[in-house]
Amino acid sequence: MIWLYLAAVFLSGALIATQAGVNSQLVRFVGHPLLAATISFIVGTVALAICSLGVGTWPRFASLSAAPWWVWTGGLLGAVFVVTTAALAPTLGAATLLSVAVAGQMTFALLLDHYGLVGFAVRPLSLWRVIGAAFVVAGVTLIRKC
Repeated sequence: MIWLYLAAVFLSGALIATQAGVNSQLVRFVGHPLLAATISFIVGTVALAICSLGVGTWPRFASLSAAPWWVWTGGLLGAVFVVTTAALAPTLGAATLLSVAVAGQMTFALLLDHYGLVGFAVRPLSLWRVIGAAFVVAGVTLIRKC
């Protein structure tokens, strides 16, 4: 079953690479990365609303008031990523853009795991995890140099 999960994450990563290019092209037509990101999020919101209607998933409004403040920032965090990639994809290229993004994700993910932040289980920093992250950073360097 883990392979199915890994395949799903791999595919979603591939879609992120495609999204950066699609959104950067949208910028050409609408004139600004913020507007392109807004359009992207509107389309995504409509798609998610339709899917939610299809599966009958609705929020439990009573439990939302008990949620910590930071659970509301997910969309904002995604918006920063979408605007940044839409603006910089043509300049950096897909491989550099996304390898640097993955290096940032990996580096911060180690801290999130180590301290058990934002709902992650604590997974202490280890030499092997640091080496893995170093390989990601080395990959960024190789992609950027070649």
